Amino acid sequence: MKEIQAILAHYAATDWATEKLALGTVVEVEASSYRRIGARILVGSSGRWTGGISGGCLEGDALRRALMAIVSGKPSTVVYDTLDADDHQIGVGLGCNGRIVVRFVPLLPDMPNHPIALLQRTLGHRTPQCLVHVLDAPASWAGGYLFATDDCATLATQAELSAADLQAQCTQTTHTQQHTIVEYHNAQGQTFRLLFECLLPQVRLLVVGDNYDVDALLALTQVLGWEVHLFGKTTKFSSTAHGQAHSIKEFDDAPTAAVDDFTAVVLMSHDYKVDLRVLPHFLATNVPYIGLLGPKKRLLKMEAALLEAGHPYPISEHPRLYGPTGLDIGAATPEEIALSITAEIVTVFRQRSGQFLRLRNGSIY
Repeated sequence: MKEIQAILAHYAATDWATEKLALGTVVEVEASSYRRIGARILVGSSGRWTGGISGGCLEGDALRRALMAIVSGKPSTVVYDTLDADDHQIGVGLGCNGRIVVRFVPLLPDMPNHPIALLQRTLGHRTPQCLVHVLDAPASWAGGYLFATDDCATLATQAELSAADLQAQCTQTTHTQQHTIVEYHNAQGQTFRLLFECLLPQVRLLVVGDNYDVDALLALTQVLGWEVHLFGKTTKFSSTAHGQAHSIKEFDDAPTAAVDDFTAVVLMSHDYKVDLRVLPHFLATNVPYIGLLGPKKRLLKMEAALLEAGHPYPISEHPRLYGPTGLDIGAATPEEIALSITAEIVTVFRQRSGQFLRLRNGSIY
């Protein structure tokens, strides 16, 4: 989501009197690649670019392809294929054996189904969204190439396909949170190959705590592009925190914060009474990650107190409570602790184990 935000900012700052733009999007991946489907790069005619489609090995050629699309005024699709480990066949080195398909589209302010406008629409949602890319269509196809879920009826009419089928696939894509390529055939015998891309909301992080270690966590979340809300004594937060957090409120406001399936909570007040007061509220929500800073014995002390107060179960058995918060990386400094916490949040949201990649069987994705 951070990459999309950067691309939108680049587009908004463009002076159309002196600059033209093209958008490159990874629409297919086979075998190994550094980036996956949905990776994007926005390129200006001046050579300025934002985003990326690889680890750097394709960007040079991507700039050239984007400029060609700008000059021609027509979309193009480029296949980078080194499945046979022969980099010379495409003129660039991928660094890993894989097949990557990238679509380059020149952008005009008034073009229909504008890709930037569709991406902008996804930012206002707190649920997964689906974009539908027309990868292959009949030679006579004059319709658009990118559609949002709300545009399925338009795509269905243009391609003479079932709107219900397209809508159902969009729903399935957002449910599984997996990109899917589907081939459809209409009554005229025409074939359409469509990519259903899932776009996830920005991670929302609620941090209950106002000590100096909050700054280290906030700095890392800025790199990740997360939406962060801080709760504590508002006058105690640093000027950096006030400049970077989306909001800063008092401890007692934490239970009023909006939460959803893409929200994580970290309790790091270093105040036992504050954490004990706030924790039961978040345990009663569907927040997928609740992190509790401090040693295990602190959690068990809190558990005993809550059980005595009538809490219905031992909190140490709660599947969404992570206490102590963070992965076991031997973190010793505020910055390392922040890395440990954010890495665990990503692990939980991606439903992975957090183990060494060298121990993983099969693809790392």
